[in-house]
Amino acid sequence: MSDLENVIYKYSLINAIKHKGKANEGAVVGSIMSSEPELRKESKKIVPLAKSVVEKVNSMSFEDQSLELEKLGGKVEEKKKTEDKGLSDLPEPHENVVLRFAPNPSGPLHIGHARAAVLNQEYAKRYKGKLVLRIEDTDPRRVYMDAYEMIPEDLAWMGVEYHETFIQSDRIPIYYDYAKKLIELGQAYMCSCDGGEFKKLKDNCQPCPCRDSSVEESLKSWEKMFNMDEGDAVLRVKTDINHKNPAIRDWVAMRIVDAEHPRIGFKYKIYPMMNFSVAVDDHLMGITHVLRGKDHLANSEKQSYLYNHFGWEIPAFIHYGRLKMDDVALSTSQALAGIEEGKYWGWDDPRLGTIRSIARRGITPDSIQELMKEIGTKISDSIISWKKVYGLNRNILEETANRYFFVWKPKRVTIQEVPVDVCQTIERPLHPDFLERGERNLPFNGEVYLAADDLKTTISEKSESEIKSGSDGKILRLMDAVNVSINGENVIYHSQSFEEARSIKAQVVQWVPAEDNISAEVVMPDASIVEGFCEPDCRKLSVDDEVQLERFGFARVDEITSEKIKFYFTHK
Repeated sequence: MSDLENVIYKYSLINAIKHKGKANEGAVVGSIMSSEPELRKESKKIVPLAKSVVEKVNSMSFEDQSLELEKLGGKVEEKKKTEDKGLSDLPEPHENVVLRFAPNPSGPLHIGHARAAVLNQEYAKRYKGKLVLRIEDTDPRRVYMDAYEMIPEDLAWMGVEYHETFIQSDRIPIYYDYAKKLIELGQAYMCSCDGGEFKKLKDNCQPCPCRDSSVEESLKSWEKMFNMDEGDAVLRVKTDINHKNPAIRDWVAMRIVDAEHPRIGFKYKIYPMMNFSVAVDDHLMGITHVLRGKDHLANSEKQSYLYNHFGWEIPAFIHYGRLKMDDVALSTSQALAGIEEGKYWGWDDPRLGTIRSIARRGITPDSIQELMKEIGTKISDSIISWKKVYGLNRNILEETANRYFFVWKPKRVTIQEVPVDVCQTIERPLHPDFLERGERNLPFNGEVYLAADDLKTTISEKSESEIKSGSDGKILRLMDAVNVSINGENVIYHSQSFEEARSIKAQVVQWVPAEDNISAEVVMPDASIVEGFCEPDCRKLSVDDEVQLERFGFARVDEITSEKIKFYFTHK
């Protein structure tokens, strides 16, 4: 075998052993291209040779493959074992599992919402159950009208599917019916006490005077409530007045809100509090399991009182820890205030933690799904770092993102003394591991753009002889093209071979043709803009394509015209 065939043979054996004795031709070629960059120029020889070598390897027994690889001194790196990251089983399994994702429409979803959405869907799938989307909009002052469309869009991007949709502002009469039934059961009463006075009594485990009202008196007050003003009265649920947690003592079920609801206007003025509407809906919708943060522990207990008053079966409550994210605004109200003040340019501003911001940056839905399943329902608090998100996303983009040259802070350079025979079109694979995707073409004639930073050098890098000779002594390797030396402001042709560049430890840099290129800008995570030029084949890209700008990072195509392309930076 030739030296080239021996290399292909070794990588074919490695690939075969990794995959139960059967090597894949494309994977073998890809491994060679990524692990042996000096052989990339031999790709036209490697591809046809690989076919025959792989056929030979696949005809061998697994034992013979292992022996052959051992003779060649090669080895298969074992993948690190990972802990089981699957979700724990739901408590109290039911034949018909029903779960719900119930956001408030105060804005679009953010990464904190993703946990509840993804985990509910995963459990619905596991138990062949049903997932309900319920928009909880019974506080008119916390409703952002566009959210009714944004929430389903965000769920669709995450790949979260649900079976039914309910909007609570459509269900107000239902809550009225159950409020009246609760009064009739003697388990709720109308209270007109001043809020401050009631708190003093409650904190001292004392009932207010209204608590002893008869059912008939409370029903009459309930009917009068529709003509009262905000703050005049509330409907309270009877609980244990001596409960150790004052917040649970006789909590408010219904109150008057003198405000226009963005969706239904002034159709109603009496609105249910969250704990009342949620408990009623969870029962009527047949919710069997409720996943929620541990900050809802008290709410779960409040709702349990309502279940017991009505004689309903209480769903299984699963509480998990809080979710925080480093250096990102998760508060919807703070984000909205920032947008209105002009601090952020919209809900997809890269500095926010909204799902649409994450999507615009090129983070994949699969990485968000994987992250949330990994965090699971543990009770301890979790802090998400961007580093973790990037790691999961990188595992996906490494395979899917094609490679392109991008030169930022560009400086136009005329390479001196370039031989005519090296001026040609340089071919590079779109992806070094998947040669079947094709190639890109970069015309090279000695007129190029290089990054200004790549042209810089310092005295400390120079040898004494270089300083005396006045030469900077810096050699750059223009990837797949030529080697050049830097002499002051002059860039001079040095040599062509990659082997020589490697022997003198030349720095490998990206470049783009000076004439045939496309202007580009990259929006960074801090909303700053990096400008430069891309190689000509970037004109073939489309909006939403995710690429790797070599030596710069992964990025998503946001806009493209014949003159310019705009990217959003994803991560390194």
